Amino acid sequence: MQILYLVLGIVAGVFSGFFGIGGGTILIPVLVYLLGLTQHQAQGTTLAIMIPPIGLLAAIKYYLEGNVKLSMAIFICIGFFIGALFGAQFAHKVSDPLLKKLFGVFLLLVSLKMIIGK
Repeated sequence: MQILYLVLGIVAGVFSGFFGIGGGTILIPVLVYLLGLTQHQAQGTTLAIMIPPIGLLAAIKYYLEGNVKLSMAIFICIGFFIGALFGAQFAHKVSDPLLKKLFGVFLLLVSLKMIIGK
């Protein structure tokens, strides 16, 4: 099973480095629909995955190519750090089926905006 997890991590890492995504769009659906985790478990596991600097090498590459707005990233990181706590607190007050639906609606709205928006 560890090999499967490693491959999943590599795939998510490739998508993360390529699109700037990974946790929400790759890992959570796989953890829920293929590996049988609840929505809460998938979100918690994905957050735990982000603790080590998994994106460090990709971020360095983007920085070296002039594609990182460091002053922006620092403040977003601080906000993300604080906001994630509030998001986690709110998520645990919502039932698993409702959380799954909200997550799906969020992904649908983002995808529609990217497909038909400017």
